[in-house]
Amino acid sequence: MSKRTVLTGARVVLPEGVRDSGRLTVEGRTLAAVGSADDAEDRAADTSDAPRADAGTVDLTGHWIVPGFVDIHVHGGGGASFSAGSHEESLKVIDTHRRHGTTTMVASTVTGDLDELSRQAGSLSELVEQGDLAGIHFEGPFISCERRGAHDESLLRDPDPGDVRKLLDAARGRAAMMTLAPERPGGLDSVRLLADSGVIAAVGHTDGSYESTRQAVDAGATVATHLFNAMPPLGHRQPGPIAALLEDERVTVELINDGTHLHPAVLRLAFDAAGADRVAFITDAMGAAGMGDGRYPLGHLEVEVRDGVARLVEGGSIAGSTLTLDQAFKRAVTVDGLSVDDTVTALSTNPARLLGVADRVGSLEPGKLADLVVLDEGFNPTAVMRQGSWVVPPAHPLSWTKGPPGAGS
Repeated sequence: MSKRTVLTGARVVLPEGVRDSGRLTVEGRTLAAVGSADDAEDRAADTSDAPRADAGTVDLTGHWIVPGFVDIHVHGGGGASFSAGSHEESLKVIDTHRRHGTTTMVASTVTGDLDELSRQAGSLSELVEQGDLAGIHFEGPFISCERRGAHDESLLRDPDPGDVRKLLDAARGRAAMMTLAPERPGGLDSVRLLADSGVIAAVGHTDGSYESTRQAVDAGATVATHLFNAMPPLGHRQPGPIAALLEDERVTVELINDGTHLHPAVLRLAFDAAGADRVAFITDAMGAAGMGDGRYPLGHLEVEVRDGVARLVEGGSIAGSTLTLDQAFKRAVTVDGLSVDDTVTALSTNPARLLGVADRVGSLEPGKLADLVVLDEGFNPTAVMRQGSWVVPPAHPLSWTKGPPGAGS
């Protein structure tokens, strides 16, 4: 017997646009019907004879409902890190970001030696298999020393295809993406290996040229890891990797929209150049996400967070972010001037497509998983649902006509 929850009255962001006074019917883990409050077809779905337990109707008038966020690049949160290689820490990261609206996420590792990364991949692959993660992202060790950012220089190495294959094997088919510097020896062969293996090859932490980046895209690279960051700046005589990645329709560009990594004008430039359908907002979050200032580990390095900005204790390089995707959403609409539709595309639709899970998540459509975020008029999250269960249930002043706020969880 499936449980039914009806959400009504909110502005709902659908693939075809915003639906005022929308109505969503959740049956068990999935969306059974999506439409308007006065849509006869949706009402018929609500009153079907299928066995179910009625968990109630919640009036969300004055709110927005958007698809659950999809983060393809996140290292940690809640004081924990995926690089710890333990289920306990990983689940703490997952719970932290779920409570901020990220209902689908990929676990990102940090540069380490191959044996250590293989051990982490084995642990994380178990969480992929049980449905807590959507895949594993290896960021390093196959990156540029000159553009290493918060990665341990002593552990960096060339992207030898044999070493790449070792990590893919350790992930047991659960690797989703690998970031590498394609200009390093073995880079292009490794890009081809990743593409042939069904793993996203991402260009990042690169000191490559415009020409070498184009070669990488031709070899099968399809993602720009946190565009603009950890790569040569855009130049008018030497355009570098940024121009190559922005101009190619085969590439989706990651952007960290926390106000520290990118100026709003640069973010808008990327949107204008690539188009909303080729942008994926990410957090690149480390353990301090959802926490306060202080010192935190990042792989083998130590990070100090001051005023929400994470930097290496030694050297002062920016070390990931303390961002959560609900903050990225609010900033995109209220500071950057993006439309709600384009923001949803960058936070949910595009990353779901990249991961090959758009048939299940990334948009609010009948038959897909009931992953959604409720936002107030100021675009602050007030509730989160994942697979039909409330991670953060609606609370006062939201009005339930049947059942308690936790019903259906």
